[in-house]
Amino acid sequence: MSTITSNTKQVVLIDARGPRYSAAITTTVLALALITESHYLIGFQFAIFLSAVIFGLRRSIYGLIYRNLIQPRLSGPVPSENEAAPRFAQLIGALFAFVALLGGVTGNTGVFLVATSFALGAAFLNAAFGFCLGCQVYLRLVKVRARFSKKISVN
Repeated sequence: MSTITSNTKQVVLIDARGPRYSAAITTTVLALALITESHYLIGFQFAIFLSAVIFGLRRSIYGLIYRNLIQPRLSGPVPSENEAAPRFAQLIGALFAFVALLGGVTGNTGVFLVATSFALGAAFLNAAFGFCLGCQVYLRLVKVRARFSKKISVN
């Protein structure tokens, strides 16, 4: 893990291959949850998402598995990226998993299926194509915030 300190905050760099690996496992767990309509599996995935949000991607459950079992077996240069966008994506995943969990626990199958399907779609995009939907949302929000900040500072 590398850390870069800027004027305002620390930037944590992670192995850019890790989130895609995590998305592959997440895709499998969410697909099984969807097929079986298991609120236990969605609860498990919610805990995984939450661990990434609270502790960071490297110290999340899937991050620990990646770092200790997968990463040592990979060769070549290690691509790095800022942890902020993938960590935000985990927050979005946690929100969808929480809604699905609520739907599953309360017996609202429609809410469970829709929320799980949305989370599964986003995880699959990342696992199969390397397209992180939550990361794109994060980058758009950063741009909007920057524009908003400029307008406020100019006035």
